[in-house]
Amino acid sequence: MKDFNVRDQVARAAVELFAEKGYANTSVQEVVERAGVTKGAMYHYFRSKDDLLFGIYERMLSLQKEHLDEIVGRGLPTADTLRAVCVDVMETSIDFLPEGTVFFRSVHMLAPERQQEVTRRRRDYNDTFAAIITRGQAEGLYRTDIPTAVLVANFFSDVHYLSNWYSVSGKESKTQVSEQITDLFLKGIAT
Repeated sequence: MKDFNVRDQVARAAVELFAEKGYANTSVQEVVERAGVTKGAMYHYFRSKDDLLFGIYERMLSLQKEHLDEIVGRGLPTADTLRAVCVDVMETSIDFLPEGTVFFRSVHMLAPERQQEVTRRRRDYNDTFAAIITRGQAEGLYRTDIPTAVLVANFFSDVHYLSNWYSVSGKESKTQVSEQITDLFLKGIAT
């Protein structure tokens, strides 16, 4: 068994159990049993249950930030950049729907320093997202009668609400849903 498979097995087992039973009601022993690994193998990758919870969300945060930086780095026109970023964050959120669901239900249970790290990383992402909107406002593309922070919050409320209604087995694909929500958002902020 390759090392990366052990890490993935443990993370997947943790997501499944945290979703089924809740973070507080799941023991490390249950995670390793579900993953089919030893506690020693788990502790090689995750020092604690807190590490497991943080790791679940950290992977999604890192991927979305990497995508954001790559999209911004393309140097596309502002409207194209914002559209690509919106579609990407929706699609990756759908790809990581179970992880996001578990995390948003349990983030308050992270150790304070981990909560601060998540807040810092989310703020960094949001600041870059807001800067794209601000640039578009300066270019006359987006409305200025509503504070940028409200526009950003409006979009991300749709992202965070996905787990309450989206189903992978539904009629629309993740790309269709991502494009539809993005179109609604962009029409709402257009001048």
